[in-house]
Amino acid sequence: MIIELNKAGLDTLQQGKIIVEYENKVVGNYFADIIVNRKIILELKAAESIKKEHEIQLLNYLKATKFEIGLLFNFGKKPEFKRFIYSNKNP
Repeated sequence: MIIELNKAGLDTLQQGKIIVEYENKVVGNYFADIIVNRKIILELKAAESIKKEHEIQLLNYLKATKFEIGLLFNFGKKPEFKRFIYSNKNP
């Protein structure tokens, strides 16, 4: 996926480190599967299907970081994806 995104002219970072904050305090780090253009988190799965837990995981990443857009891709039996937007108030 990285190769195709780069061929399309997008800036990508694989296993990109993201600082996680809670109430404006750093509480840890998260490593995103892929970060695109320093704005979008791509979460990649290989499961039977997208589960509610996958959705909650990505939404929690958005809530705990400065990112507002997340894409969840599942490359399992039936490929699927979901888009998440979270209006983030983190500075």
